[in-house]
Parts: sequence; C-alpha cells; structure tokens
Amino acid sequence: MTTLSFELPDGTLQDVEVTRLLNAGYAGREQDEVQAHIAELAELGVPGPTTTPALYPVSPYLAQQTREVSVQHGKTSGEAEWALVITDDGVLLTVACDHTDRALEVHGVAWSKNASPDVLGRTAWRLDDVRDHLDDITLRAWVRTESGEELIQDSSLGALLSPDYWLEVLADMGLRDSGTVLISGTVPMIHGVDQFAAAWRVEMADPVTGLTIGVDYDVVPMPEPIG
Repeated sequence: MTTLSFELPDGTLQDVEVTRLLNAGYAGREQDEVQAHIAELAELGVPGPTTTPALYPVSPYLAQQTREVSVQHGKTSGEAEWALVITDDGVLLTVACDHTDRALEVHGVAWSKNASPDVLGRTAWRLDDVRDHLDDITLRAWVRTESGEELIQDSSLGALLSPDYWLEVLADMGLRDSGTVLISGTVPMIHGVDQFAAAWRVEMADPVTGLTIGVDYDVVPMPEPIG
C-alpha cells in the first residue's frame, strides 16, 4: 500500500494509507461544455464515455508524492486537478496532477489513467475549513518549455463538480471510507500551448486565506526497450 503524508495549516502531519484511488472524468459543472469537449476528443480518436461524469478506478499505488514521473514516450501530459483524501479524522483537500498517457487514451481512457501516477501535493487543507468558499479557489497549471514556464490551465474549483457532489457519490457506492482518494477531473487547457512538456507545475490558491498548495515534477523519459 502507498502511504501519503500531508502537512496541514496548523503544522500537524496526517499520514494516510491509500486503499482506493478514483479518477473523475468529464466532471465540469457545465455539462454542455463537457459534451462539446467529448466531441472534440472524438475527432482525435478518443472514445467517449457511456455516461458523464465518469469515474475510473485506478491502482492505489499510483497515488504518489514524487518529483519525477517516468514515461515511455513523448505523448504524455498532466492535468490540473484537486484531490479528496478521506481519513479517520475527516476529509482533506489538496492539489493533484493526473499524468496521462495520450497515446493509450485513444484505446481507452481508463487504461490511460493507469499508465502514469496521480501526483498529489504534500500539504492539504481540511475540507470543512474551506467549504464555504470552494468556488473561489483558483486552479492553475504551467508547463516548462525551452523558453521557460508557460501557463496551460487557468480556472477555479467553481468550474468543476464540487467535492460534496463526489462525497455523495462515494457514499452511495459504499466507498466513502478512510484511505479513499478521489481526483476531480480537470479544467480546459489553453489552446496553442504544448502539453507534451518536460515538467509540470500545478497550484491551488485560496484568496480568502492567502494559502497555496503546489505540486511540481519533471517528466523523465525511460530508456529505450530491448526486444
């Protein structure tokens, strides 16, 4: 099992053994926009879901707090997201980047989600402490290119289905247990920015408290296979 460790705003540490990892997909709050996105992906050969929003089980060990993500080829990229982490003491909220194999995605979204890790932040907030202003929290991502960092996603938690929505889904499924981690689904990427980058950085910022949670990692190519 993977154990994640989070620093909370009061300085305490919370360790969580991940028993279940779930990735939400097509989880925008405006489902008309989601359907338009599905149509765009279909033109690229990505199969659409049978229902929206979608929820994909992912191997629990893919929940990681790492500075490097190893990849097998150049067609992988991250996605700015938030993550719910259910503990014995309540629900935590942190930032995440869902690294996805885009070449595999055309054969199956669920497969592509299991090809690379979900990278989570090392700090977290208690959901109860931010619930009354969740929609105001910003969610941004940058990629590192030869010319420096470039903004690729710029939105807020208000663009996505809320944590409470997903907590109800988990409860209905009998999955709202300590050790469950749910990743939110992502927000649109800025057109014209190359997502196949050497590094990703995601930041979630709370304008009320002034606190931020960030995650960043390098994308590291594996050696060429033999055979």
